[in-house]
Amino acid sequence: MSQTQRQLRLGAIIQGVSGNMSAWRHPDAVADASINVDYVIELARRAERAKIDFLFVADGLYITPQSIPHFLNRFEPITLLSALALVTRNIGLVATLSTSYSEPFTVARQFASLDHLSGGRGGWNVVTSPLEGSAKNFSRATHPEHDERYRVASEYLRVVTGLWDSWEKDAFVRNKASGEFFAADKLHTLNHKGQYFSVQGPLNVGRSPQGRPVIFQAGASEAGKAFAAEAADAIYTRHSSLEQARAFREDVRRRLEARGRNADDIRVFQGISVIIGDTPEEAERRYQQTAELVTIDKALEYLGRYFEHHDFSQYALDEPFPEIGELGENSFRSTTDNIKRYARERGLTLRQVALEEATPRPSFIGTAAAVAEGLAQWFLEGAADGFIVRGGTPTAFDDFVDQVIPLLQARGLYRQEYEGETLRENLGLAEPENQFAQRRQQVA
Repeated sequence: MSQTQRQLRLGAIIQGVSGNMSAWRHPDAVADASINVDYVIELARRAERAKIDFLFVADGLYITPQSIPHFLNRFEPITLLSALALVTRNIGLVATLSTSYSEPFTVARQFASLDHLSGGRGGWNVVTSPLEGSAKNFSRATHPEHDERYRVASEYLRVVTGLWDSWEKDAFVRNKASGEFFAADKLHTLNHKGQYFSVQGPLNVGRSPQGRPVIFQAGASEAGKAFAAEAADAIYTRHSSLEQARAFREDVRRRLEARGRNADDIRVFQGISVIIGDTPEEAERRYQQTAELVTIDKALEYLGRYFEHHDFSQYALDEPFPEIGELGENSFRSTTDNIKRYARERGLTLRQVALEEATPRPSFIGTAAAVAEGLAQWFLEGAADGFIVRGGTPTAFDDFVDQVIPLLQARGLYRQEYEGETLRENLGLAEPENQFAQRRQQVA
């Protein structure tokens, strides 16, 4: 398939008022957006009218009084998306859930249930929980080391996908006349015994309407990319330039092929924020209005979250970014590595780094035509299969839907209608075979 024949994919992130950590103060903001179900329902319906592929809910398991305000009081993702499943018809529903602080059987059951409730629109963003404080909420003495978290996640996902294959698609006969409720030869017991988990099964939920929920992986570390190549259908990442994004996508696709998978079996999504104005100057004014809501104290607190809630207020603001060694290696590794690198390369002070991180300049800012052109360029030049969009101001997502998507549609790069009924169909992903049925057929 040629590049121009491919369709660009879009997700919309549900993240409170969006923007920055002080965006709730913006005059256009719904201050309680992260816990306001009517607000979220309207966002979901608006995204669905725009034919967006999926809603994406980020999550975390540890907060402090210094956390981003919309992290302090927000819905649990699967609960929220189960509610949205009943008020939407086509849009995918992707929830973040940690493999470090949950049980495979429970998670397999939750996502299978979401997929049934939504008619095949469920997705799981598999994370390993970067915040070390999460251990304190789950009776753990310590937070697992970064690479071990991914080893756990690898086995975890094998267990979950095995449980999702407990039943073949037509296993439930429900023949009232004969009394046969299910076909016994289409029930499969996992009996997994591994390094981290021992799970018998079978799962007490039938096979997902789309075979299995779509698996997302978020992150750009070496361990994260290896995990994505092993098992993910999609990857959520963020890069600041087209060249970096293209190199990342090419790397991930090579890794799939090295594992015997087809490179087209994965969709690489760049997470982006957008700000749109009638003129470039208007877009810049909107960015500055949002950026100015953040004080330097709040910016330092925000920066500290990435570095295991490190206290940056102890350093001189207008001196070069401090030498902090390996701090951050066991949390948001790829993010903290990038912050240290660009601070050093650009000679930035702590004040400059903190303010940039608190309100990152959007990758795509300007007129609707300029933003649409930028997205098209990244897509056509192989930097992304799609984008997960967050508004850089509380109203920017509405601007994106009303002004940018029609321009992408006019260029033939984005759909006018949904292609299928399931998230897999709309993302152009094949339905996976049931591993146990496949083995049985091979033996036969």
